Amino acid sequence: MASLQGLQERRRKRLRFQLRRKSGGRPRLSVFRSSKNIHVQVIDDARGVTLASASTLEKAVREAGKTGANIAAASVIGKLVAERAVKAGVKEVVFDRGSYLYHGRVKALAEAAREGGLSF
Repeated sequence: MASLQGLQERRRKRLRFQLRRKSGGRPRLSVFRSSKNIHVQVIDDARGVTLASASTLEKAVREAGKTGANIAAASVIGKLVAERAVKAGVKEVVFDRGSYLYHGRVKALAEAAREGGLSF
C-alpha cells in the first residue's frame, strides 16, 4: 500500500507533466497550501524565474488580520498575485494546483486571480 506522501508526489508529477505539454510557453501559477498559510507564485519555467508572488506571511496581509487558513485570505492572495502579475506583463498563465484538489481555498484563490485579470 502506497503512502499518502507517495500518492501526492505521483499526482503532482502527473499534473506537472500535463501542464508542460499544454502550456504553450505560458508562465505557471503555482499554489502551495499548508494548514496555516497559502503561497502562490507565477513562474516562467523557460527562463527559470519567478515573475510574481504572494503569501499570507507577508507583513501587509498579516496586519490586515488574514490568517491564511481560510477562504477570505486565499481570495486576498489571489487578487494580490494577479495584480502583481499584470504589473509584470503577464496576463495568461496555466494553473498548477499541485497535489491539492480544486476545492475550498485553492478554488477561491483561482477565482480571485481570474477576477484580478489573469486568464487561465
